[in-house]
Amino acid sequence: MRHYYIAGNWKMHKSRSEAAELARALVSQLKDGKHKYLAAPSFTSLETVGAILKGTNILLGAQNMAAEEQGAHTGEVSVLQLKDLGVQAVILGHSERRHTYKEDDALINRKVRLALQHGLEVILCVGELLEEREAGKAEAVCEAQTVKGLEGVAKESLARITIAYEPVWAIGTGKTATPEDADAIHAHIRRVVGRLYGADAAAALIIQYGGSVKPDNAAQLMAKENIDGALVGGAALKADTFVPIAKFG
Repeated sequence: MRHYYIAGNWKMHKSRSEAAELARALVSQLKDGKHKYLAAPSFTSLETVGAILKGTNILLGAQNMAAEEQGAHTGEVSVLQLKDLGVQAVILGHSERRHTYKEDDALINRKVRLALQHGLEVILCVGELLEEREAGKAEAVCEAQTVKGLEGVAKESLARITIAYEPVWAIGTGKTATPEDADAIHAHIRRVVGRLYGADAAAALIIQYGGSVKPDNAAQLMAKENIDGALVGGAALKADTFVPIAKFG
C-alpha cells in the first residue's frame, strides 16, 4: 500500500532565521499529519532547519548534491557533508538542474547511486519541456529520464527512491497539468518501472507530482490512481499554503 508523500522544495529562498520560522510553523501544524513529509531548505539553512525538524515527522532534505564524495570540487556540497548535517533525503535531477545548469542523465545517475550508497533517500525528478509535450514526446522523455536515472540501481534500493514528475512548463508558471494528464504520465512511469523491476516494485513506487501544486488543486491531483504526493515549490514557502496541501483529505 503506497502512502502519500508531500515534499517542500524551498529553492534559493530564505535566510536562516526565516527558514527557522517556517520550519517551526511546519513542525507545529503538521505534528498530527497522516502523510510523509519533507522540507528541503537551501544548503545554508540545513543545520538550522535540521535542528528544528529532528525527532519530528518531517524529513530533512537537500536540494542537490555533488556526484563525488569529496575532493577538489569548488562550490559543491558532498553526500558526506549532507549526512553530517543530518540530511535524510536529497532531490536530484530537478528541472532547474537539468535545464539551467545543464546536468545530464549520466551525471544525475551518478548522484542517485552515490546517495543510495550512503543511505539517503532520493527524490528523482523527471519531466518534459513544453515543446516536447507539444511534439507528443512527453512519455518518451519521461521514460528515458527514468530509465537512465535508475541505471545500475538494485531492486532492493528502489524502496528508497521516489520519482517526481514535474512538467517543466508547469513549474513556477501557474500552469498545472490537468489531473488526467498528470496521472497518464505517472501511469506510464509506473509501467516503465514495472518493466525494469517487476510489477510489485512498480506498484509500491511513490510517484509525486510537481508543477504549481496549490491548496486549491492538491486534492484533485491526489485523487488520481497513480499520483502519490507532491513536490511543492512556491507554495512550500509559507505554512499557510504548504500545510493545506500537506494535510489534504
